[in-house]
Amino acid sequence: MNTLRGLNMPPAGWTLAGLLAFYVLAGLVGHDPWKTEDATHLGVAWDVLSKGHWDALSLAGRAWHEAPLYYWTAGLFGKLAAGLLPAHDAMRLASGFWLALSLVGVYYTSRELHGQESAAAGPLLLAGSVGLMEPGHMAQPMLIALCAHATALGALAASGRKPHTAMPLLALAWAICLLGGGLASTLPLLALAPLAFLYRDTPFHTARSLIQALLLAALLIAVVWSGLDPAWREAWWQREISRLGHRAHPGNDLLSLLNLLASFAWPALPIAGWTLWSRRRRLSDPALLLPAGQLLLGLAMLASCYPPKEIPALLLLPPLVQLAVPGALSLRRGAAQALDWFSKMTFSFFLILVWIGWSALVLGWPERLARRTQVLEPGFIGQFQTGMFALALIVSLGWFYLIFTSPRSPYRGLTHWTAGFSTFWLLLATLWLPWVDYGKSYRQLAQQVQRQLPAGHGCVQEQGLSHPHRASLAYFSGIEVLPASKGRCDWMLRYNSGQSRPAATEIAGWELVWEGNRPGDRQEKFRLYHRADVAVDQRIDAR
Repeated sequence: MNTLRGLNMPPAGWTLAGLLAFYVLAGLVGHDPWKTEDATHLGVAWDVLSKGHWDALSLAGRAWHEAPLYYWTAGLFGKLAAGLLPAHDAMRLASGFWLALSLVGVYYTSRELHGQESAAAGPLLLAGSVGLMEPGHMAQPMLIALCAHATALGALAASGRKPHTAMPLLALAWAICLLGGGLASTLPLLALAPLAFLYRDTPFHTARSLIQALLLAALLIAVVWSGLDPAWREAWWQREISRLGHRAHPGNDLLSLLNLLASFAWPALPIAGWTLWSRRRRLSDPALLLPAGQLLLGLAMLASCYPPKEIPALLLLPPLVQLAVPGALSLRRGAAQALDWFSKMTFSFFLILVWIGWSALVLGWPERLARRTQVLEPGFIGQFQTGMFALALIVSLGWFYLIFTSPRSPYRGLTHWTAGFSTFWLLLATLWLPWVDYGKSYRQLAQQVQRQLPAGHGCVQEQGLSHPHRASLAYFSGIEVLPASKGRCDWMLRYNSGQSRPAATEIAGWELVWEGNRPGDRQEKFRLYHRADVAVDQRIDAR
């Protein structure tokens, strides 16, 4: 092991733990629920936390039929951190928890498949994956399935040497995958189980261990199943069954998914390709065969059950990482130096850009860039935050210290990539966070709607609102809008995108009361209406 000024290569012990903790915590808290899945999943967890809906999930008062484990975890963190953090930040700690377990699972699997000296490469590759950074730091239930997929490989690899530890771990992976990611994400892990026969010479004992693991997983699931509301769990299970094989053109979806992976799974994908090429005569090696089998099963499942998007593709990262581990540490000298040089130059350049952008946001220089930020987010006023500035400065200096003091090692390029990626994300989450939060949060819009409604306004129906809209309204203003088909409300909140804006804002039988949108988003239009006959009656009564 080479050591220079306290920096270890390969990273191990507290050095590795600190680097990965830095990655997990960067940008996890300190911002509102954002307008995509972050707001949706936090909205479901908020119903669990505020209403006690543990046995039947709901979103802003409507049933939500998805695997429940993430929302329970988020609700538990919301309880534990109540008073220390805002509720949305406390609940989002669940993502940090499952992301950390995913990194531990990948480390464990890398050690079992490739040996102790290669173990650190697994979590470094996973943490450095471009596609994991944003969903890994938002409210995202698929992180539980990611953790299960990362850990199940290690359990199967260890089944020959340590069956009494590996099989319960495999059972736990199956159980949390079903309860956290759903049936479709669990099927590849079940189909992968027969590869355990590669690691044991006695088929009878292997079969017995797998059956025991399956029974233990079924027992864990049954305990949870018995605590769910019967009507809700039936609806959830029917939804899980309906997802299987429902894609009309799986071949096209598979091609789109492979195209997505080119950037999403960087740098694990090209390094995994190098591993397969350099070891093409040893593809029957269980250390390659096991992750390759998981990758193929995962591709088949995703193409059959999910649209080709980033979140489901998270499940392909664990096998790609394990395929990449041997290649990452055996790159030819020129390739290893190129990865190291690319990491240092790329993230040093982006860190400088982040600081220039912060200067434009807060100090107004460069003037042209400052004007551009105002055009993108009208009304935003940047403020100098001493604590955030100091943290960003320390982290930036730490990055340059790292790249100038790291000793030569096969791990150096990989360590620089992961550390640079984490540093870049943390700087965005400190220096630019107020500006990003201003544009991605529905807090202001929800509060504007709330101010337009009089006390005792009764129910509000909606048209065209999405899950994030309804979740944000319920969380920030306590307004739970109803579908138009549910009863007769005197108020209606209507959403239209910029392209589908109606020619007239008037709707027969309704009077327009208010119109608004999020700052800087000209594509969204929200309109609040009051029922016309009620408004006339109120004016007559007022006279």
